[in-house]
Amino acid sequence: MSADPTQTLAFDTSCHLFDGCGFPAPGLHSFMFEPLWGDADGNGLYFNKPMLLALLGSVIIVGFFWAAFARPKVVPGKLQMIAEAGYDFVRRGVVYETIGKKEGEKYVPLAVSLFFFIWMLNLWSIIPVASFPVTSIIAYPAVLAAIVYITWVSLTFKRHGFVGAFKNFTGYDKTLGPVLPLSMTIELASNLLVRPFTHAVRLFANMFAGHTLLLLFTIASWYMLNGIGIAYSGVSFVMVIVMTAFELFIQAVQAYVFVLLTCTYIQGALAEHH
Repeated sequence: MSADPTQTLAFDTSCHLFDGCGFPAPGLHSFMFEPLWGDADGNGLYFNKPMLLALLGSVIIVGFFWAAFARPKVVPGKLQMIAEAGYDFVRRGVVYETIGKKEGEKYVPLAVSLFFFIWMLNLWSIIPVASFPVTSIIAYPAVLAAIVYITWVSLTFKRHGFVGAFKNFTGYDKTLGPVLPLSMTIELASNLLVRPFTHAVRLFANMFAGHTLLLLFTIASWYMLNGIGIAYSGVSFVMVIVMTAFELFIQAVQAYVFVLLTCTYIQGALAEHH
């Protein structure tokens, strides 16, 4: 069933303190959008705002790197310098530090793509008009985590074979003695079930919570903009600014953490089991 059209905005703009209406708190309706086209009732395909932002984010990232490296120069211009700095940060600061230069070089494109794509989807939260982090919808982090999961598992089997991969996933260590079966069961569940779940939820939960807090203070600022409540509205607006700055930091951190964990998983797949 499609969302109620009256709930597609974050809040009712006609509602203020002392007007006799309750505080229009943000909720799940703040993360639901009517289709821009198509039918959300399940009858055919549809396209909504988060999908549009994800598509635009992809175009922006590809366009940025295309413009920066289409005609690379020995003495880089500003755009090329920024692109090289970002690329080098992920390559040296994440991939090389986690996997190593020799083994990690082939995974740099994956890591760079994930980092900037996730960062862009997060940044939509503080960009006017868009004002929504795409990764606060679980489907997007889940798909990205699934890509990493498939890459990690297939790489583990390719590098170690079936028996070696089984030992890798279960943390097989014969020196554990009687507790080995229990340890292997826990490690297997942790690696193959819990790991991809937490990989996706960590990104989703942080973006969901951050957007909810921004909405909360933004709505409160507008809601209290009436009578004596104007003083409280000013305090709430200051919190909007503070939370926006904090969210800007968290957006980059979450992209970094997602890619760092990705490289850690790949490094574990490549490591020799003893």
